[in-house]
Amino acid sequence: MSDWMQEKLHPHHAQALKLDRVLYDSETDHQRLKVFENGTFGRVLTLDDVVQTTEGDNAIYHEMLTHVPILAHGAAKRVCIVGGGDGGMAREVLRHDSVTHVTMVEIDAGVVEFSKEYLPTLSQGAFDDPRLSLVIDDGAAFMKTTEGGFDVIIVDSTDPIGPGEVLFTDTFYGHAKRALAPGGILVTQNGVPFLQAEELTNTMRAFQALFADATCYMATIPTYAGGPMAFGWGTDGTSRDTPLETLQDRFAAAGLDPFYYTPEVHKAAFALPAYVVKCLP
Repeated sequence: MSDWMQEKLHPHHAQALKLDRVLYDSETDHQRLKVFENGTFGRVLTLDDVVQTTEGDNAIYHEMLTHVPILAHGAAKRVCIVGGGDGGMAREVLRHDSVTHVTMVEIDAGVVEFSKEYLPTLSQGAFDDPRLSLVIDDGAAFMKTTEGGFDVIIVDSTDPIGPGEVLFTDTFYGHAKRALAPGGILVTQNGVPFLQAEELTNTMRAFQALFADATCYMATIPTYAGGPMAFGWGTDGTSRDTPLETLQDRFAAAGLDPFYYTPEVHKAAFALPAYVVKCLP
């Protein structure tokens, strides 16, 4: 099995991906970065042997964390991405010509630099877009001090271990809410509820204390094993109730050509399985 990478994120569940060719393997001050090629998923990025993104299925994750809040909002101009060093989230946000400025806060400059070299298909030139401002900083520290005014905040964090742990705290979410403009939307990645129910429950408990509208929505991403992934949703506005017809009009006007997202998928993503509903406080 030396030519296989085994991910052991969960105590009673593991997945393995074949290492067809290792392109990069190095430790930074924060984590061990690895990029390898896989016959099904193309280039795969792992941090500490946990899959973060792949060329094959990254579009699902990135589209659902960007197009859902941006099209629901309808007038988002300023967007903040916390994390997202591979550039995939910025790529999708910047597909919206209506967005005038994106602040991307990434703790590890090494992730950005090697992603440009080893995973250029993820960013697709996003780092060169003049609308993008890259800030190398701890996301929690930035959110505590930013002047805010963001229409959408996207928390593209790793799992709540190591450097990403602080991005799952009540304090961080409180600071993020303060950084939202009126009617703004906060979305977060919250793992796979079948295997990480506590992660979703804790976030939803914090969201319910902060926002008038707090829930989650879902999408299935093959390399995030264990079932559909949950994305936290928090806002004081009514954007979750945007009619399908309005979403369709906004989608058409945006001129998007997505891999996964459609306005119909957008609406359906908020229909939660019973076991996920039980994760909500």
